[in-house]
Parts: sequence; C-alpha cells; structure tokens
Amino acid sequence: MNTLTGMRARLAKAWPFEVVRAPSWAAQTPTYQDANPAVIDAALRRALRRPGGNWFVVAASSQITTKAYGTTVAGRQLVAWRGADGGLLVAPRACPHLGADLATAPVDCGTLVCPWHGLRLGERRHGSWKPYPAHDDGVLCWVRLDARSDAESGAEVDVSAPTDAPVVPVRPGQPSLAAVTRLEGVCEPRDIVANRLDPWHGAWFHPYSFTQLRVISAPPADDGLAEDLDRFLVEVTFHIGKLGVPVIAEFTTPGPRTVVMRIIEGEGRGSVVETHATPLGPGPDGRPRTAVIEAAIAHSDRPRFGTGLVAAPLIRPLMRRAANRLWRDDLAYAERLFELRS
Repeated sequence: MNTLTGMRARLAKAWPFEVVRAPSWAAQTPTYQDANPAVIDAALRRALRRPGGNWFVVAASSQITTKAYGTTVAGRQLVAWRGADGGLLVAPRACPHLGADLATAPVDCGTLVCPWHGLRLGERRHGSWKPYPAHDDGVLCWVRLDARSDAESGAEVDVSAPTDAPVVPVRPGQPSLAAVTRLEGVCEPRDIVANRLDPWHGAWFHPYSFTQLRVISAPPADDGLAEDLDRFLVEVTFHIGKLGVPVIAEFTTPGPRTVVMRIIEGEGRGSVVETHATPLGPGPDGRPRTAVIEAAIAHSDRPRFGTGLVAAPLIRPLMRRAANRLWRDDLAYAERLFELRS
C-alpha cells in the first residue's frame, strides 16, 4: 500500500494533470447555501478598512516606457513615463503653462516636452505642477495620491496615512512568468473586491475554467477578525481542455483594493494572481468607472520550467486572454452589484 501511494505521488509530481470527469453544469452541487452574504459582506468590510497608504496601481511596468502614457486615477488625469535613469515618473497630465495634454508630449532625455510651447517638465517642480510619489515593483507601476491639490475632481482617495511604498503582495521567486491584463467596468473598487471574495461562484459562472470547486474554509462574519485568520481556502481544478490541474488556493486582502489568490498546494505552488481595483472617476454618464488590473505571476519548481520561459512572448498573450475572458464575466457581476447598491 505504501509502495502504491509512493508511486502515485511520484506520478503526480511528474504529471500534474488529471482527466476531468466533472458532472454537467446543471448537475453540480449548488453553492448558494454556503455563499453566505453576511460572510462576504464582513470580509469586504474588513478589506476596506485596511490601510492602502493612498497607493493606486496605474499599469503594468512593461507599459510605461520612454513614451508618455496617459491615464486617469481617482478622477485625476495623469501622465507616466520613464526618466533618464529609467525610473518611473507620474505627474499631472495638464501642462502648467496653458493646460496642454502631456500624454501627447514627446520624451527627450527623460523629460516631457510640451507640444504646444516646448516647456520641459521632469523630476523637478514647476510652479504648482510636480510629480507624484511613484513606485515600480517590477510587475506593476503605482502612484500615490494623498489629497486633491489641483482643480480636477473625481473619486475620493484614501483617508489613511500615506506610506513610503505600497503594500506589494509576496510573490514567487525565480523562475517566474508575469502577465498583466486590464479591463474597465461601471462600478466601484468595492464591487471588484466583493466579486473576488465570493469563491463559491467560480464553477457556476466560469465552467470553462473551473470545476470541482469546494470552499474548504471561509472566515466568519466577524468584523474584528485578525488579518492572519482572514482568508478563504479553496480546492479547485483548473481546466486545460479535457484535462485538469487540481490545486488548493487561498484568497486574502492585503489592502482595500487588492485581492490575492495564491496556490498553496499542487502544481504551481507559490504562484499568485493579484487583482487590483483602481478607481478612474466618473464617466460621461456620471457613473463611476473602475479598472481591474490583474497580475498573474506563475511559478513552478519543475526543473524545465525555467527553460520553458524562452517561450514567454507566446505564453503571456495566452495568460492575458484567459484573464480577459474571466473578467468579462466577473465585471458583469461587479457591475450588477453596483447597480443594485446605487
């Protein structure tokens, strides 16, 4: 018996896949009785109370280059680019001279050159115009917005005290492969977080990606729960065609706009999916817009995993496509939450 168990363990280590023999979608065991709204709401309240240091994810690190990148965060129009030393710079998007859109500005020797009148803007302050605190963690770029100091209005920023750097979740070591995807929805960051704090919907709402999903444990509906106990533990099988990869994953909320899924047992142990909800501000219709910026960071202890990273340019688009498909559905979930609340 021990020999047979050992052989199975060695086979599982060599071949992590199994043939998925899941019941049809409608024949799954319903999860509505387990998906207690009070548990989800309490987890959301605890997450929203955690300090975020006023940091917001702007974009993937690879998106910010020596070309100006324009975006909006919490109602403020921003421009991001790389300085002469390659460092990240994020500043107000309006030129302090006559308001030209600096997202259209060429970058010369690490400085923006206003296309209207040639004003050069970089790391130094120019009147009321000055760069915001920014942080590049190697996968994502962040900006810190403490209090509105300009004429732009929009979504509120944190009321927590500012910190020198954002809370970046613990990520797997090398070798690893990261892919970042971004989608936008008509909702608020809390709706994105609430979606991720409902693991019970996974196999029902995303049958093309998940099966045999079971929530092993969920935190109680307790507003005073300690952070180290605040996690959902989920057993799930990821679909890859007719094959599946069974894993155990945990879901945690290190900040008010971040949910982290980490594989703790099974293939890819240590891999993480970071879901960051960045408020953009009101759209033309006056309703709030939120960007989901999700970083999937894959890791494996298999000896050939590092060698396989030469195919990263081909693998990343597949990872982004899978994330896009999931979030097209989950944004409908989040938008529905916002619609009902508003």
